[in-house]
Amino acid sequence: MLFLTGTWVVLFSSVLWAAEGIISKAPDSSGIYCNLKFPAIKEDTLTSNRPQLKDPSEGDIVDFYGPCDHNPLGKEEVQRQKGDIQREKHRQFGDQ
Repeated sequence: MLFLTGTWVVLFSSVLWAAEGIISKAPDSSGIYCNLKFPAIKEDTLTSNRPQLKDPSEGDIVDFYGPCDHNPLGKEEVQRQKGDIQREKHRQFGDQ
């Protein structure tokens, strides 16, 4: 019975992670911080009210270490990815 319950919890948790767009979630020993992997946000939706994740098959995967409850589509992640794009454009094109 315990085995079945444990299996159900793992399967249910995996479904929830997939629903959030999380590809993998590995908590540290404290269970507070996790290494999360999820697709980046589509650049053309970063400024919309409804950002959307890229398809994982595109290979643009974020490797995040932080709170286990991090939202891949949350305000903090949107701001972080906007900053990443701005820094990359500045690196490529400078002050042109």
